[in-house]
Amino acid sequence: MSGPIRSLDARYYTDPQVFEQEREGLLARTWQLACHASDLPGTGDYATFEIAGESLFAIRGQDARIRVFYNVCQHRAHQLVTGAGRTRVVVCPYHAWTYELTGEFRAGPNIKSVEGFDKSTICLTEVRAEEFLGFVFVNLDPNAAAMDEWFPKARAELEDWVPNWAKLRPLEWVEIPENCNWKVSVENYSECYHCALNHPTFANGVVKPETYDIQPQGKCLRHTTECQSLDQMTYDVASGFAHSHAYSSWFLWPMFSFQVYPGNLLNTYHWRAVDVDHVVVWRGWYSLGGAEDEKVRQLAVQDRETTVAEDILLVESVQRGLGSRGYVPGPLVVDPKGGVNSEHPVMHLQRWMKDAIDG
Repeated sequence: MSGPIRSLDARYYTDPQVFEQEREGLLARTWQLACHASDLPGTGDYATFEIAGESLFAIRGQDARIRVFYNVCQHRAHQLVTGAGRTRVVVCPYHAWTYELTGEFRAGPNIKSVEGFDKSTICLTEVRAEEFLGFVFVNLDPNAAAMDEWFPKARAELEDWVPNWAKLRPLEWVEIPENCNWKVSVENYSECYHCALNHPTFANGVVKPETYDIQPQGKCLRHTTECQSLDQMTYDVASGFAHSHAYSSWFLWPMFSFQVYPGNLLNTYHWRAVDVDHVVVWRGWYSLGGAEDEKVRQLAVQDRETTVAEDILLVESVQRGLGSRGYVPGPLVVDPKGGVNSEHPVMHLQRWMKDAIDG
């Protein structure tokens, strides 16, 4: 008879070599958030970002399509753009080699003097990109399966829960640094075994913890629960949409989550690994057209001052504990029936994490 499933060894969270393996492998072969499509409203609008140690930029073409490229000139490797902005063509600041918005080479000083120069063979290196409910995701693996294969049902479910998603724009992004490995933070997010004890506002004013459950859908972990009765809610949930009296979340492995609070309020988590024991969590909050919305602001502040602040203390303590020579990985509490007091989603996460490192 096999014994209980034990948590991963500490080295998966504390060893810099493991982190480098992840950056070269896992983080380069999974779908990662680039930006919100509304960051690129017009032709030639671009935004830079980093994935798995690579500088990339997204840019909207004349055909309205958003393309993503490695941020490097094909001449002598100078980076092409910084920050965000708008341009008619992409011009390298080093020698003024110029590229179309499609990545095709356009012109360069004195190239006609080069015998046999064939500009049709020169093009910026494009990266797989998809738009998913107004967000732009990228995958450095050119052969990666589409997001709908990775995360079955997620798109349709989110469209049902957030029917006005196409009209939403970022109201605020808040960067939250955490002194822990990114996987510690993701695991903490992916179980509510700790909620009743550590998140009194969330557990008493937003959701009913006893109804909380998390189940895998492909490489998505789907969170479902009932919300508190209306007289217990900390804000007005009336929206006119279906599911307004419920909470749900779609965690897209490995570093992004769509979260819908009662009242159909969309917010997101996005983890960006800095190094083996530092991660930045971007909390995004959205409103119609990005316009000021008192309810969204109120909930964002409540979340930041309660659940987020409480979780920082938890994950940073875990990271310190992982560095202790006294730590021996204990058994996960995996209840076959699932439910709030089961760590079955952590079991799934740790299997995905271990497979990514050990093959």
